[in-house]
Amino acid sequence: MPGEDHPGPHDPAPSALPVLVELVRSGLVESTHTVSVVVLSPDGSTRVALGRVDGPMLPRSANKPLQAVGLLDAGWQAGPEALALAAASHAGESRHLDVVRRILAAAGLAETALQCPVMLPLSEAAAHSLLRSGGSATPLTMNCSGKHAAMLACCVANGWSTEDYLVPGHPVQQAVTAGVQRLAGETVRHLAVDGCGAPQHALTLRGLASAFRALATGSGSEARTAAAMRTHPDLLGGTGRSVTELLTAVPGVVAKEGAEGVYAAALRDGAAVAVKVTDGANRAATPVLVAGLRLLGLSGEVLDRLATVPVLGGGVEVGVLRVRPGSFPLPDAS
Repeated sequence: MPGEDHPGPHDPAPSALPVLVELVRSGLVESTHTVSVVVLSPDGSTRVALGRVDGPMLPRSANKPLQAVGLLDAGWQAGPEALALAAASHAGESRHLDVVRRILAAAGLAETALQCPVMLPLSEAAAHSLLRSGGSATPLTMNCSGKHAAMLACCVANGWSTEDYLVPGHPVQQAVTAGVQRLAGETVRHLAVDGCGAPQHALTLRGLASAFRALATGSGSEARTAAAMRTHPDLLGGTGRSVTELLTAVPGVVAKEGAEGVYAAALRDGAAVAVKVTDGANRAATPVLVAGLRLLGLSGEVLDRLATVPVLGGGVEVGVLRVRPGSFPLPDAS
């Protein structure tokens, strides 16, 4: 894979990237975020393309559903709950950990087989509960343990070694890469090391949107993965997580967020949105994703709530984080 990120001939300069999100405190714009976003119509044509949508970027955990498809293509036999956890950045709540344990047990593996880092649960409540009970952070409680357990289970199913499953040339990683490329319709532009230690596949933002479009409308492994995400939204994130709220409230949607300000979603009809915040601020990704979904005709209480984030001063709301009025081609984006 290429080791350098060379901007393409049509990539905008950083100074030309659009400022789409602003934080307003007491009537003053305190902070702004430049964001790239692509919105695809149901037929796959581009409805909106703002910013850097054709240069390589790292989708981070937004790639997990695509990686799960690659594992199914390679012969992993997974039920819906296991498949949902493979695609998840779970909160470390008890129901999440139970499913990860079941994936490992079905493969005849112990928790010690996991090679993701030691980390407390993402859920603050789950982390406090773990520590109060005398427990501590483990690879199991790390938010990517479902993906790692699925990779290990796929190795066992194929008779592949498990000790080196994170090596890019390992058969399980080759299978994952093949799945990502097939769904995105493009070659992985760069291979990095993700926060969990697994290979991370660079795509264009347009490729990420196309991959989610294929996930939402496909058959076979894609359909199984999408159905698992739609059926078990609580496993994709957890209590209070926007991805769980979207999957619960929006019929037919498949969605997944990623670190460093990435978010992608697609609908049953093939319409899709993908977002990347330039400075990596996760707080700015959800409002832009919501603006894209609204442009596609969606509405509802959950979208209204996720479109903005209250800004507090002394415990009282004094402002808002929002899509900058007039910056996105949608009258009610703000």
